[in-house]
Amino acid sequence: MSQQQVTIRSKSDIIEFLNNAGPAKNALIVIFTALGGVFIDAYDFTSLGIGAVQLKAQFGLSAFQLGSLTAAMGFGALFGAIFGGYLVDKLGRKRMFYADLWFFVISAIVGAFAPNIEILAVCRFIMGVGVGLDFPVALSYIAEFSSLKGKGKWVNLWQGMWFVAASASFLIILPIYFLGAGPNLWRWAVGFGAVPAIVVLGLRKLFMEESPLWAASHQGLKEAGRILESTYGVKVILDCKPEDLVAPKEETKPKISYSILFTSQYRLRTLITSVIAATQSMEYFAVGFYLPVIFLWVIVGSLVFNCFGIVGGTWQAYVVGKFGSRKLAITGYIIAFVCLLTVGLFKTHLSIYMQALLIGMFIFGHSFGPGAQGMSMARFLTLHQSEDWVRVGAKQWFGQVASLVSISSRSF
Repeated sequence: MSQQQVTIRSKSDIIEFLNNAGPAKNALIVIFTALGGVFIDAYDFTSLGIGAVQLKAQFGLSAFQLGSLTAAMGFGALFGAIFGGYLVDKLGRKRMFYADLWFFVISAIVGAFAPNIEILAVCRFIMGVGVGLDFPVALSYIAEFSSLKGKGKWVNLWQGMWFVAASASFLIILPIYFLGAGPNLWRWAVGFGAVPAIVVLGLRKLFMEESPLWAASHQGLKEAGRILESTYGVKVILDCKPEDLVAPKEETKPKISYSILFTSQYRLRTLITSVIAATQSMEYFAVGFYLPVIFLWVIVGSLVFNCFGIVGGTWQAYVVGKFGSRKLAITGYIIAFVCLLTVGLFKTHLSIYMQALLIGMFIFGHSFGPGAQGMSMARFLTLHQSEDWVRVGAKQWFGQVASLVSISSRSF
C-alpha cells in the first residue's frame, strides 16, 4: 500500500489536513494521555474532601479555616489560569504538558506530610496553579490534534474524565479507609495524587509530539511537517518559501491579547461563555465538593453520585455534534435547577433515598449540560488557532472566580 503524500505550502494546508485527516497513529492513546491532566485535576480537587472530617479534627480547624483551605486550590487555579494560556502559546503544548505535572507531583507528596495547615494550604495553592496551567494546554492540544468531525466529541470528553477521576479517588481510598487510616485518611488521599501524575508524565513523554499547528506558527513548516509524518504516517512534501521552513522572527508573530474577547465580533459570545463558566462552577462546587460530608456512607455514596457524572459527561460528548452545545447547556441547567429546588424546598418530606437520587440527577444534569459545554464553547469562541490561549484561559479564569465564591461561602 503506497504512502499518502501531503503537500504543504502554508500553515493553512496543515489546518486543512488536520481537519480532514483520519485517525493518527496511537490516536486514542494520545487523546486520553492529554485528558490525563484533567484526571489529575479532578482527583486533586476532590481528594481533600474525602478526609475533610478527619482533617478538621486533626488540626482543630474552624469552619472558616476549613473553607479557606479548600479555597486555596481555587486561588492557585485562578492564578495559573491568568498566565497558563499565555505560557501554552509561548512555550508550546509539549513543554507545558511536562512542566505543569511537576506541580502535582511535588505538592501532593509534600502536602501529604504537612505538619500544619499553613504548609498544606501552600501545597494546595501550588496544586491549583498546576490545574490552571493544565486545562488550556490539554484542551488546545486535543482540539488541534482532532479532525473537524470528531473535535467536539473529544474536547467535550473532558467532563466524563473529570467524574471518572472523582470516582477513582473514592475507589482508591475505600480500602485504605477500611484498613484503618483513621485521622490520616486525608493524607493518603492527597499523597496518592502523585501516582497518577507520574504515570501521565511518563505517557506524555512516550506518546506525545508537539502540536503541528503550534509548530507551524513558532518553529516553521519543516518541523510541522516532521510532526505530521511521525504522527500520521504520511509523506510530507514541502513546497513553500525558504523563510517559512524555519521559525518566524519574534516581530512577525501575531500579537493577541485578552482585549480581543471584548471586540464587537466576540463580545456577545464572551458574555455567554463567561456566564456559563461562572454558573456551572458555582453550582458544582456548592454541592460536588461537599458530597463526602452530606451523607453517612461518605465514600460509597460519593462514588455512586459521581457515576451519574460519568454517564452525563460521557453521553454529552457523543451527542453534542447532533444537538449543539447551546441545547445541551440549557437542558442541563433545567435538570440541575429542578433537582436542587426540589431538595431545598421539600427536604423534610423526602426520604434519604429520594434526596440521594435528586443529588445524583443534579450531578448528571451538570455534567451533561453546563459543566461540559462551558469549556467547549470557550474553546470554540474564536476562529484562529493563535487565539487558543485567550479563549480557554479566560474561561478557566471566570470559572475559578465563581468556584472560589461558591467554596468560600461555605465557610460562614
